[in-house]
Amino acid sequence: MKTWLRRIAQATAALAMLAAAQVTSVTAARAAYPEQTITFICAFPAGSGADVLVRYFADKVAKTANATVIVENKPGALSNIAAEYTARSKPDGYTIFVHSGNSIAGNMWIMKKPPIDVVTDLKTIATVNKQAFVIAVTKDAPYKDLKELTAAMKEKGEAGSYAVNATSGKVLAEVYKQITGLNTVAVQYKTASDSLNDITSGAVDFGSYDPVFALAQQREGRLRILGVGAAERIKGAADIPTFKEQGYDIDQLGWWGVMVAKDTPDDIVNTINGWFNTVLATPETQKFLADQGGEAYITTPADAQALMAQTVKEWEEYVRIAKIPQQ
Repeated sequence: MKTWLRRIAQATAALAMLAAAQVTSVTAARAAYPEQTITFICAFPAGSGADVLVRYFADKVAKTANATVIVENKPGALSNIAAEYTARSKPDGYTIFVHSGNSIAGNMWIMKKPPIDVVTDLKTIATVNKQAFVIAVTKDAPYKDLKELTAAMKEKGEAGSYAVNATSGKVLAEVYKQITGLNTVAVQYKTASDSLNDITSGAVDFGSYDPVFALAQQREGRLRILGVGAAERIKGAADIPTFKEQGYDIDQLGWWGVMVAKDTPDDIVNTINGWFNTVLATPETQKFLADQGGEAYITTPADAQALMAQTVKEWEEYVRIAKIPQQ
């Protein structure tokens, strides 16, 4: 009997030692994060406004984390290719999707069969900035403000056209049309850059663009921004009036966030959130975002996830108001 009890005790002790070793091993592995290259996923092509923002944060996070960070561009399908790729990736913190929260939230209602649920298949763990899309025209256009543009587009009717490429821009333009009663026709482009020749040549009358692209083109003397789709003016371009200032009740302030696969461990999530918040707190980054038409937006992982869920609910109404057909 004593021998039997001693064997049980020895086996129990061995199992306890094994369990402790496994816990120590997992803890060490987590503590070592990151120990390999981190990939930031960008849903737009290299050289686009979104790509500029993603690469900026890739560089700054790499320095903050003392890690190697690369950017992989996966454009197309209204950003669903990049979103689905991230959702299906290994939940280890080495695949990080940096993108517009509004755009992928809107896709939940624009797509007939979204490939993923952005609330349950992804985990939004940080925010990057707040920004709003804008309406812009070629620099030589005769329209000096939104009222002049609206009057001209009413005269043109269905002969008038405008460029869109992103979900947020599509909704801004459609709501603007609804409010003003325009019949202007949307022309879909894969990227904002693809529309540049058409808008500067007059083939399309205006564009609904992200502020990164629009501000860059305005500084280069190609475009002129007529209105900002948020309640307040852009910090980096305080001379550009909002829609509301010009008599159009539109407030669609957007945000960019950081997303990973849903089962990514909390300790890794907190680490990544800390990296971004550290970068966002610097004056250099705040100036960069202001120059790109936005402002730093610091949150906790819990707040970021709650924001995504709320944004999905809000965009159901936006898509309904804009009467955007499902794809």
